[in-house]
Amino acid sequence: MKIKKNLLFAIAFVACSIVSMAADKIKYGDFNSWVIRSIKESSVLGGNTKTLYEIGPNQTIEGAKAYTNLGGSPWATSNVYAKVMGVVKCSNAVYRDQRGTGDYCAKLTTVLEHVKALGMINMDVLVSGSIFLGQIFEPISSTKNPYGKMEMGVPFSKRPQYLSFDYRVSVPENGHVIYSSGFGSKKTLPGKDYAEVFIILQRRWEDSNGKLHAKRVGTGRERYGATTSGWVNGHKIPIWYGDITKHHGYQSYMGLIPKENSYYARNSKGKLVPVIEEGWDDANATPTHMMVMASSGCGVAYTGMVGMVMWVDNFQLIY
Repeated sequence: MKIKKNLLFAIAFVACSIVSMAADKIKYGDFNSWVIRSIKESSVLGGNTKTLYEIGPNQTIEGAKAYTNLGGSPWATSNVYAKVMGVVKCSNAVYRDQRGTGDYCAKLTTVLEHVKALGMINMDVLVSGSIFLGQIFEPISSTKNPYGKMEMGVPFSKRPQYLSFDYRVSVPENGHVIYSSGFGSKKTLPGKDYAEVFIILQRRWEDSNGKLHAKRVGTGRERYGATTSGWVNGHKIPIWYGDITKHHGYQSYMGLIPKENSYYARNSKGKLVPVIEEGWDDANATPTHMMVMASSGCGVAYTGMVGMVMWVDNFQLIY
């Protein structure tokens, strides 16, 4: 009788563990299928054909065509096709990388894109490779207001406990943080850069003027500043709810998004507008949107450490 009770207890314990740690994979978050774009840059830039990678169903797209997410993929990348004054230029800092036989991952790199056109244009633009839930709107026509060219976040109303993924990081020795937007000379900045992964849950609403507002429901954010010895598998970022400023693990970079760095989203009229985070929500609030991003840099746009690399794989939510 005692054996039977112990057996029932063991079965119940395992069942409860499975329920409490139920996983919800993020679509295409295993990075085993990719859209490959082949675009020929303008002849004034040399006329080279560039390859751009997007996260979605396996297929190849030829030609300078604006990309929109395919196959129901929620993922966008910092890889872009730009067309400025009729000149076609491509930027690729996110790659499909082979992890094992038939197994791929996403490789995020920080690079300087050099643009030189017959003496008319000669500039460097720093790009940190990033993937995120949302969309990029192509073709890109300028380097001004980069957040205004992307929609960050997807509708979401659950309350997971963790964001789980595999990662690997390579930090360049004696690397420098630089700022280079293509306008003016490159600047070397103090400090160091970090690779970063975050999940942010927001409750958003729209006012009568079409402006978007939000309160922070859940936060999970980490930075990585050292080279790993290999892959860190099944890593979990805990998601803390409500005002976390008094939490023992709180770091300043986990705080509310400053208004001047607001991400954008479309309002009910289809206009892309900033989402202003106005405060911390109640710890029991239900979110309306989820933002997830992984990046080889953690600074503002056009700022980073050339040579920083982050590999990521197998994104999922754990409840």
